[in-house]
Amino acid sequence: MKNTFGMSLFVTIFGESHGKMIGAVIDGLAPGIKIDTDNIEERLAERRPKGKISTARCEKDEFQIVSGEFNGYTTGTPLTVLIPNNDTRSKDYSSLLDVPRPSHADYTATAKYHGFQDYRGGGHFSGRITAALVAAGAILESALKNKGVYIGTHIAKLHGIKDRGFSSYPEDIKLLSEREFPVLSDEAMDKMTREIELAAENKDSVGGILESAIIGLPAGVGEPWFDTAEGLISHILFSVPGIKGVEFGEGFGLADLFGSEANDSFRYENGDVVTKTNKSGGINGGITNGMPITVRCAVRPTPSIFKEQDSVSLKSKQNTKLTIEGRHDPAIIHRARTVVDAVLAIAVADMLTARFGTDFLK
Repeated sequence: MKNTFGMSLFVTIFGESHGKMIGAVIDGLAPGIKIDTDNIEERLAERRPKGKISTARCEKDEFQIVSGEFNGYTTGTPLTVLIPNNDTRSKDYSSLLDVPRPSHADYTATAKYHGFQDYRGGGHFSGRITAALVAAGAILESALKNKGVYIGTHIAKLHGIKDRGFSSYPEDIKLLSEREFPVLSDEAMDKMTREIELAAENKDSVGGILESAIIGLPAGVGEPWFDTAEGLISHILFSVPGIKGVEFGEGFGLADLFGSEANDSFRYENGDVVTKTNKSGGINGGITNGMPITVRCAVRPTPSIFKEQDSVSLKSKQNTKLTIEGRHDPAIIHRARTVVDAVLAIAVADMLTARFGTDFLK
């Protein structure tokens, strides 16, 4: 299995949904980075379930940093974060080795691991593991802020309901950091939460689109061809459960434009090179151009729904019906925004340390 991301700064995740613990190891951190435990707690709280629009499983996420930290600062050696699992109900998943859930990893995990995988709660494929990513990302996010790099994500669209777009990036990113439900307008929040509640009442689920902005990155970060800024960011975004599409700037919308409409004209502003528009999403030739990186990702509806579905029995090799039990989210998108912020922080920190050296984040 490949559970490590990074070229210069490496993040490894481990654990299973119903195992004793999940966790992450960050290797390549510079010594002397202050660890903001309050930020880790706040980010984990953002990811936690909330009321009728989320699962009833609620872990406290009482994390421990067991290596790589001394007197509140990184030591430069591998930093390990552990998060215990406590609120588990493994009996709800006893049938999954025989009858796989549609659009889950149950069948593909069996095909790859021949039934030896921990299937409880989705095992290593569960969204539960993203808590470890959030903890790791929160550590790197604090270091990035000290370098003037900020990240913010909102729900641009949920089941057809739209939020307003970014207007002032610094102000909107600050606003999102203060919001429990990640939207930029109150009207969108009311409509979206009601839509999630309706899906739950109908034993169904909904998805949507997350839009993120990364500001403060200098020009010249990223590599041409195989380690482009888009490639590395897409790589880690597609590692997040439920993300099925990624686009930068205008993305697929560029296909409908003339070149004269799609190009971002250059100009000088206060001595800096900037672009008049940002349809390329802050990246040219795989390398950052100093403008905000804008990226959108499609988040599928939660595949765990309480309606009867078609499946198969792997033992009898017959078609069968499946009704899922357990505790599940009618939407994961509002919780996924924190995970997206975290993985973007990991990708950006890795690109910056590859460009300027590991001491850059100190």
